Amino acid sequence: MDMTTDNAQSVLWNIPYQRNPFFTGRDEVLTQLHRGLQADATLALSHPQGISGLGGIGKTQTALEYAYRYGTNYNAVFWIRADSITSLTTSMIELAGLLELPERYEQDQNIIVQAVLRWLRLHPGWLLIYDNIDDLSIAEPFLPKAGSGHILLTTRAHALGGIAQRLDIQKMEPEIGALLLLRRAGLLALQAALDTANPDNQSIARSISEELDGLPLALDQAGAYIKEAPCLLSDYLTRYQNRRGDILRERGSFDQEYPAAVATTWSLSFEKLQQASPATTELLTFCAFLAPDSIPEKLLTGGAAYVGDVLYPVASDALQLDFACKEVLRFSLFHREADRRTITMHRLVQAILQENLLDDGRILWQQRAINAVSGTFPSVEYENWSDCQQLLPHAQVCAKWVKQLPLPPLQSVPLLLRAGYYLHEHAQDNEAASLLEQSLKVAKNLYGSNHQLVADSLNNLALVYQTQGKQRDAEDLLLQALSVDAQAQGKPSGRARSLNNLANLYQEQSRYRDAETLFLQALELDVQQYGSDHVEVATDLNNLALLYRIQGRYQEAEPLARRALAIKEKEHGHNHPAIAKNVNNLAALYYEQGLYEKAEPLYKRALAIRELVYEEGHPEIANSLNNLALLYEKQGEMTQAEVYFRRALTMKIAVYGEKHQTVLSA
Repeated sequence: MDMTTDNAQSVLWNIPYQRNPFFTGRDEVLTQLHRGLQADATLALSHPQGISGLGGIGKTQTALEYAYRYGTNYNAVFWIRADSITSLTTSMIELAGLLELPERYEQDQNIIVQAVLRWLRLHPGWLLIYDNIDDLSIAEPFLPKAGSGHILLTTRAHALGGIAQRLDIQKMEPEIGALLLLRRAGLLALQAALDTANPDNQSIARSISEELDGLPLALDQAGAYIKEAPCLLSDYLTRYQNRRGDILRERGSFDQEYPAAVATTWSLSFEKLQQASPATTELLTFCAFLAPDSIPEKLLTGGAAYVGDVLYPVASDALQLDFACKEVLRFSLFHREADRRTITMHRLVQAILQENLLDDGRILWQQRAINAVSGTFPSVEYENWSDCQQLLPHAQVCAKWVKQLPLPPLQSVPLLLRAGYYLHEHAQDNEAASLLEQSLKVAKNLYGSNHQLVADSLNNLALVYQTQGKQRDAEDLLLQALSVDAQAQGKPSGRARSLNNLANLYQEQSRYRDAETLFLQALELDVQQYGSDHVEVATDLNNLALLYRIQGRYQEAEPLARRALAIKEKEHGHNHPAIAKNVNNLAALYYEQGLYEKAEPLYKRALAIRELVYEEGHPEIANSLNNLALLYEKQGEMTQAEVYFRRALTMKIAVYGEKHQTVLSA
């Protein structure tokens, strides 16, 4: 039953705020709190429940709603301001006055506090809400140790020790945030559902909710701003994107129950962290320049050399990192998942930290983030794919910093190269092209036109263009890469790679004689540099075998394909994507000769490897499915062939779209 002013008259009541008419969502949290408080009904004093979370996440509003929603279940509902000893003491004195305790006039405030605690011990059926406990140690003497009642507290602290059972309040999902925004802006009735709003308003409200990362305080103030200005939702979104710092500092004249803007809400926490430890503040600042979700702690440990002298001792020492995280978690300014060794940070905390820096400070941390991510991002090999995927969002944020910096650090190019190539390997070629185009531009600016990193950028970008069907652009880049290889400065020449890539392009264009010449040149270079049993040589052999197979030169192709496979298996074992490519090519060699009994197990093996190493829907899986479908079609097994054809086509459409040449020729 909901609490109202009328039925509150039968309850001792000192809640200082009116019920929030815009309170939205959190039903599951409220139910969980109620169950937690009721679970120990057999005990004289139930175990306190603690609502924990970031400032502005809605802890106080959730506690307030609990008081109104469940207030009639109690004989008394009391609110204690708990941010300091002074506030705690003052609230207790006010309670003594409300309860008309004889001790309320005592000069010794401790006597008054003890009198209130004694009243709580002797009277049943009360709810006591301690709001905004920053320091649990100072609050403990003000908590009842006995009595028949419930205790609910709100705090930014992550660890509550034995004082209370913690319930962490999370940010709002985009739909719930959009609902709060529209109600607060007066664009939707208080009890109306989101789907009853204007469709355009729904869409823009979701976008604003995502921009504000589901922070209730920010959404409430955005709604009030839109109503007070007044302005369109689309105008607010544009202003936020262009003037984020100013918007987050602006409270306006609306709603005096929210006395601070979003930025001000966290300013005291930032100040306390700085006083406690500059290194802890720098840890928070470093995280502000990365992607907000799943920041791997190995970015700190692996990138310790790049984070500056103050943060280095924390980044390079696991124990010091634990201490620093403990300080940050006192204010719930980020979350730490110990089992995954990751940190997650709210986007608006990141935004405020970035906006608080002067230009020089912002540039310094952008550079440090780029260098640390680059120093941690591994080579794009199958064994490193999981690490690459974990670091990819942070690399993409760093790519944004590279664009903003007047002079990006040298580490920018290797990072853009590896991240772009990883995206290409995983069939995300639009995103790959963006990073690799940026890599090429930055490499030329930083290193000049004749550096190996320029050639690497040209090569990787050419591979993406070729996949996208831009063969003329790809050829132009590869010819440039060969020119750079001839006079490259930096690491040893990558000429063999450029030759192979150009030869593959010529093969795709049916320029077989040109392709063979280049493949043979690449083979000769790699044998000279690595010896005859190296994996690079195996790649050359496989390329030649594929070319000979296409030309019908089967007797020349088979020994090359078998030798290439043997070298790769010796190097990589049996479940590696490079093995799948060789196995698939050998299977195709047998298929084209009508040796279906030999081809089928090899095609199946290639498919099994690709399904193991790639995510569902990857083009390599689609290619294997298509190959098996063709094989079954040749053998007259039409039902089985159709199943594989349909599955392959679905994957290709999902990756390339219905009008791509790969789909049209399927």
